[in-house]
Amino acid sequence: MSLLDAREAGAAAPRPLRYRSVIDLIDEIITAEGLQPGSLLPTQKELAARAGVSLITVRRALQELERAGRVTGHQGVGTFVARPRIVSGPARRGGLLATLAAQGEPREVTTELLEVRAVRPGPAAARALGLDADAEAWCIVRLRRIDGRPMVLERAHVPKALAPGLDEHPAELGDSLYNLLARRYGLVDDYEEQYLEVGAAGARERRHLELPARAQIVRLRGVSFSAGDLPFDCFEQAYQAQELAFFFSGRTSCRLLQAGELDDWRDPEGAGPGR
Repeated sequence: MSLLDAREAGAAAPRPLRYRSVIDLIDEIITAEGLQPGSLLPTQKELAARAGVSLITVRRALQELERAGRVTGHQGVGTFVARPRIVSGPARRGGLLATLAAQGEPREVTTELLEVRAVRPGPAAARALGLDADAEAWCIVRLRRIDGRPMVLERAHVPKALAPGLDEHPAELGDSLYNLLARRYGLVDDYEEQYLEVGAAGARERRHLELPARAQIVRLRGVSFSAGDLPFDCFEQAYQAQELAFFFSGRTSCRLLQAGELDDWRDPEGAGPGR
């Protein structure tokens, strides 16, 4: 090999990223010391000294690990080993409970009914449900907790004409909304069209999900259809972005909603999870 070839080969070889050595070190510490979710990791200064890198490099490594859901940082306290992310299949019939049951995870899911009232939905929701401009729908806002931790803030719009007297069943609304709609009104979920996005949490989302300022959430918006292609539920769900992972399986074509309509999803009254 000529000197020029050797130089070119050396230039082409990728240099190892310094922050990866810190990630490897943290993995070794967790394994060697048997750290469990909630265990406190060494300080950034200790990690920098042990890895022989700068604090900037340590912070980059911790950012990558937090983004991956493997650690969680609390300002002024330290960095902790994170709990494994809960896997949710929003498109799975039966929602969160069915997903957790399929995984065989012994988790407690509770639902708190925050609000149920008749509203005139915004233009996009009304169009998705096939409603006239002056038609009303039930707005149902609920908070879902997993093992006592607030995880999902959700809002559903159900046409009032399809579910008369829905507000008279608050106890059942604290259980499965789809079971209630199927049992009392014959509205059975056959398929859904969904949109998923990541964005900043609104004030109401931060309050109910107990999130810090500038926190990111996963927001799912969608419409549920009966076997006869009748849209009967227009919903929005806000998930803790750092706590859950998602999988999907279903239709690949877009029948009804366009991405440009998603900002026009809330009621004129502002009764959405992000407000």
